[in-house]
Amino acid sequence: MRWPTPLLRHDPNAHKHDFGHVLILAGSPSMLGAAALSALAAMRAGAGMVTCGVPAGLNLTLQKKLSPVIMTLALRSWDYKQLEKHLPKFDAVAIGPGMGRDAKTQTFIRAVIARCPKPLVIDADGLNALAGHTDILLKNKGVKILTPHAGEIARLTRLSPVKFAKAYKSIVLLKGHRTLVASPDGKTYINRTGNAGMATAGSGDVLTGMIAALLAQGVDAFEAAKFGAYVHGKAGDLAAKKRTKAGLIATDLIEHMPAALKHV
Repeated sequence: MRWPTPLLRHDPNAHKHDFGHVLILAGSPSMLGAAALSALAAMRAGAGMVTCGVPAGLNLTLQKKLSPVIMTLALRSWDYKQLEKHLPKFDAVAIGPGMGRDAKTQTFIRAVIARCPKPLVIDADGLNALAGHTDILLKNKGVKILTPHAGEIARLTRLSPVKFAKAYKSIVLLKGHRTLVASPDGKTYINRTGNAGMATAGSGDVLTGMIAALLAQGVDAFEAAKFGAYVHGKAGDLAAKKRTKAGLIATDLIEHMPAALKHV
């Protein structure tokens, strides 16, 4: 596995705007940690800036959970029209971690997937919102990376990940032992980093933020999914050596991401 060119930081005159601005749409009253994990992972994966978007009523609570390097976007509610005017300043959008399954939230998620002009990473409740509505993926001609585990993809389709990627013009990253990445043009990648200790709450949220950061930096979508899976797993392997598999938690993955990048 080699470093994608945009991550090499060759230009000594570079500034934060050269490395992309990620928007994380995530969290709900009981799951704001998902937003915090995705956002911090995006920063560690090299994004120049990261903003978390949440309904205004959750904004102050989220700020207490977030790293001080992350900004927030307080929306009056989960409503696409409110979000739309802010989208031009972002380079990639991640949606779904910890958002919940109430009807209004799911409607908002589907609107974002159908209409957002920015590269998208769709995870967790973003995937749940697609159950029974997978045709929405075809309405958006832009980059879409779906990151389901086995249960989530089973709720979406009976197709294999490779066939689903082709049918819905999306990249599919199927999480699990030997994570599989499939592209619409038939390319596949099987990841060989990672361990059972990563089966812990928030691990997928970390991966979502990482991939969104890679997209924001201009990495090709298939390469972003591949590289994200590899570094995520490598960080897990390094963390397990230090913390043990049983003691590994999602923040350990973020802590070990810089060391994992050194191994690439």
